[in-house]
Amino acid sequence: MLFNSIEFVIFFPLVFIIYWFVINGNLKNQNFLLLISSYIFYGWWDWRFLSLIVFSSIIDFFVGQRLSKTDNHLWRKLLLLMSITVNLGFLGFFKYFNFFAESFSDAFTLFGSHLDVSRLNIILPVGISFYTFQTLSYSIDVYKRKVEPTKDVIAFFAFVSFFPQLVAGPIERASNLLPQFYKKRKFCYHESVDGMRQVLWGLFKKIVIADNAAIYANDIFNNYEVKSGSDLFLGAVYFAFQIYGDFSGYSDIAIGTSRVFGFNLKQNFAFPYFSRDIAEFWRRWHISLSSWFRDYLYFPLGGSKGGISMKIRNTLIIFIVSGFWHGANWTFIAWGFLNALYFIPLLLLNKNRVNTNIVAEGKIIPSIREVFQISITFFLTLIAWVFFRSASIESASIYLYKMFSKSMFDIPSVELKPLGLIFLLLIVEWVQREKQHGLDISNINFLIIRWLIYLFVFGLILFFGASSQPFIYFQF
Repeated sequence: MLFNSIEFVIFFPLVFIIYWFVINGNLKNQNFLLLISSYIFYGWWDWRFLSLIVFSSIIDFFVGQRLSKTDNHLWRKLLLLMSITVNLGFLGFFKYFNFFAESFSDAFTLFGSHLDVSRLNIILPVGISFYTFQTLSYSIDVYKRKVEPTKDVIAFFAFVSFFPQLVAGPIERASNLLPQFYKKRKFCYHESVDGMRQVLWGLFKKIVIADNAAIYANDIFNNYEVKSGSDLFLGAVYFAFQIYGDFSGYSDIAIGTSRVFGFNLKQNFAFPYFSRDIAEFWRRWHISLSSWFRDYLYFPLGGSKGGISMKIRNTLIIFIVSGFWHGANWTFIAWGFLNALYFIPLLLLNKNRVNTNIVAEGKIIPSIREVFQISITFFLTLIAWVFFRSASIESASIYLYKMFSKSMFDIPSVELKPLGLIFLLLIVEWVQREKQHGLDISNINFLIIRWLIYLFVFGLILFFGASSQPFIYFQF
C-alpha cells in the first residue's frame, strides 16, 4: 500500500479511529491492531511475501529467547549466526542471486570461456532490506547484552512489521522503538497535529518535488546520448532532488504517521543538501542506515582506531557495502566507492568531524565560505548520483563525459519548471533547518496563518499531483 494512494487515505483514518476510540487504553489490543494493520498494509502489495516477515520475526524472537537463557559463549555465537544466516540468506537470495550468477558468468567470459547461467525470475519483496536490518539489529544487540530480550511476542512482531516505516524506513533500533510497544500510550493532540504537519510536508516533497523532477530526470537519463551538457547537468540536479524528495518525503510521512499513533521515530534526514563536506552529508542523509553500518560493521572492523591502511580499508568496506545494499548493480558499488574517495581525505586529515553544528546557526544567511563549501559538496554528490541513477558504469561514464563537454554552457532545452519548485523547497528548508521538518510551524501563534500555510501546501499538492511516481526506495 502506498502512502500517496486512495487505499491509504481510507486505511489510515480507519486504523486511527479503532486505535484511539474503540480500543483506547488497552495496550495489548493496540499492539495487536498495529500488527494486523501492518500485515494488511504490506500484504496489500503481495500477501505471499508476508511469510518472509513472519518467518524472520519467529527466528529472531526465538534467538532472543534462547540468548537470554544461556551464557555459553559457543552456543550464543551459534544462535547469532542462525539469525544472521536466515536474514541475510533471504536478502541475498531475493536481491542478489541473479547479480552473482551473471557476474560469475561474465568472469568466465573474460577468460575466453562461456558459462550458461540461468537467470531466475525472482520478485524482490518490497522493503526487505529495511525490515531485515531492523530485526537483525535486535538479535545483535541482545547478543551483545545491549537490549533485554522481549517476552511479548505481539509487541516484537509489531516492532518488526510496524507499518509506517516497514517498507522504506527509517531503520529503527530495538533499543528505541521496541520499548515504546510496552508503554501505555495516550492520545496527544499537539503531537498528532505536528505529526500530520510532517505527513503533509512529506507528501509535498514526494508529490510536488520528487514526482515532477522525475518526469524530466527520467527523460534525460533515458536519452542522454542526444542531450547537451547543460541538459545532462540539469538531469543530474533533477534526479538529486527527485531521490531526496522521494526518500526523505517517505521518511517524513512515516515519522509523522508514527507520532499520530504515539510513537517517536528518529530523524532520518537532516537537510543534507546544506552540508559543508561529505562527512557531514553522510551524517544527515539516510541517518538510520549510515548509523546502522557504523555500529554493526565499521566499529566491529576497528573503526578509525588503527593505522592509515586500516582506516582506508574500513572506510572503503562500509561505503561499498552501503552501495551494494542499495541494489544488485555495479553502478551502486561505484557510487559507494566514489563516496569513499570523497570521505577518505577528510578522515586522514581528521577533518571528518569539523562540521557537526547546523550551518549558519542562528543566522539568516550563510557566509561566503559556507556557500562555497555547500556548493562543492553538492556538486560532488551530484556526480555520484549519476552513477546511482545510470543503468551501467559505461552509461554513467558517457553521461559525465558529455555533461562536462563544451555544450554544458549551452542554453538548456529541457523544461525549467522543476527548478522553481526546487528553489521553493530550498527556501523553506533553509528557514526551517534548525527544526525537525520543513512544516514545523508550531511557533506561529496565529491559527489563521497556520491554516493558510496548510492550504497553500495542500493546493500545491493538488495542482502538481497529476504525475504519480512509485517510491524509489521500494526497489531497495
